[in-house]
Amino acid sequence: MAAAMRVVAAGARLSVVVSGLRAAVRSLCSQPVSVHERIENKRRAALVGGGQRRIDAQHKRGKLTARERISLLLDPGSFVESDMFVEHRCADFGMAAEKNKFPGDSVVTGRGRINGRLVYVFSQDFTVFGGSLSGAHAQKICKIMDQAMTVGAPVIGLNDSGGARIQEGVESLAGYADIFLDTSYLFITGPDVVKSVTNEDVTQEELGGARTHTTMSGVAHRAFENDVDALCNLREFFNYLPLSNQDPAPICECHDPSDRMVPELDTIVPLESTKAYNMVDIIHSVVDEREFFEIMPNYAKNIIVGFARMNGRTVGIVGNQPKVASGCLDINSSVKGARFVRFCDAFNIPLITFVDVPGFLPGTAQEYGGIIRHGAKLLYAFAEATVPKVTVITRKAYGGAYDVMSSKHLCGDINYAWPTAEIAVMGAKGAVEIIFKGHEDVAAAQAEYIEKFANPFPAAVRGFVDDIIQPSSTRARICRDLDVLASKKVQRPWRKHANIPL
Repeated sequence: MAAAMRVVAAGARLSVVVSGLRAAVRSLCSQPVSVHERIENKRRAALVGGGQRRIDAQHKRGKLTARERISLLLDPGSFVESDMFVEHRCADFGMAAEKNKFPGDSVVTGRGRINGRLVYVFSQDFTVFGGSLSGAHAQKICKIMDQAMTVGAPVIGLNDSGGARIQEGVESLAGYADIFLDTSYLFITGPDVVKSVTNEDVTQEELGGARTHTTMSGVAHRAFENDVDALCNLREFFNYLPLSNQDPAPICECHDPSDRMVPELDTIVPLESTKAYNMVDIIHSVVDEREFFEIMPNYAKNIIVGFARMNGRTVGIVGNQPKVASGCLDINSSVKGARFVRFCDAFNIPLITFVDVPGFLPGTAQEYGGIIRHGAKLLYAFAEATVPKVTVITRKAYGGAYDVMSSKHLCGDINYAWPTAEIAVMGAKGAVEIIFKGHEDVAAAQAEYIEKFANPFPAAVRGFVDDIIQPSSTRARICRDLDVLASKKVQRPWRKHANIPL
């Protein structure tokens, strides 16, 4: 009887244990399901940003969402997102409410590939608080910047933001300082502030629109019709660049013969020295497949800068444009050219310079604006550049502007002149008026000056140009030179930083 009672008691205890185990198992099984559901809910919320209504509003404005832009920019299926669950930390002004918490906050960050090459990317999400920058937003961007620096990959930022998040005050301003995003503003102060301070009436488009910044201020490099056009061009531009300053310029497979002759160049420069022609035509004829990606095409049009390929190798192109102001250098063109030259030098991209420059633009506006100081920027940029530098003088190369345009005096590696080149202190007419002032036979004096100086021989006999070449052979000569200069190495004395005349 006692034994039976012990068996019953043991069974009861076992039943309790089993029941406890079952409860524990149910609890353990249900917890992962709950967490999994929360994860999936957060992911779904992150994917729609500020919600479908705001996405529809974005589309009505003709704009893509942050995620749509990334999908279009990167290779399909290559995007790996980071910090999808990050939320802002602000508790003021009702920001702590659940309805004001969005997974990922107002920016999408991660890494992916463009034509198989690694790139990190952030895309500001205007559907979440107008894409405004919070502390969490800045932290996400800084994180991928640090990761990109570690592996030597570029960062592409797709900006669509109203500025710093007002609710977070100084923390959002600190975020701007951390990531240096000043250029996300189209203007520093809006039309209302301008009106109150200076009493000027100006619209947003006039103050900071695409036309303003691509043609007048030089803040923006190019403008496009829409997001799709911009992102497709961005993919093309990315292909010209190395992943970091530690990598050489990219080399692609080339189907355009490097020794291809270009007969049309033999007659492209007009016989009349005052007649204009289009330098872009020369560039297209020389580069691979006539493909030239111009930078800032609508700003300072008297100088041309952009990227192309020679025998598959990325090169930077700089050229004077005789069709605009006769190709004279002025303040804006000097700064535009200097910025581009320094960019190419920073990323190991060889430079090819096409010269047809009658001098610096005269006038009080240029002098008062500091043309000497700004012109020196272009001179300094070419002088300090250590990448391969090939220069071709197509026609005029007068005065100080000749020196500035990657001349032999600025350590140009290879300098060519076409038979039409005129390398002199100034044009024949102006020189004769000074040298033969009061001379009876001005025409004869002018002819004498042209015979002596308005040709490439005076420079050639002094070694200022390495050869006088037939224009049709320009492509073949440059391709051959770039192959030789690919192993160029220049050692500079150590210094903390350069002292360009800013």
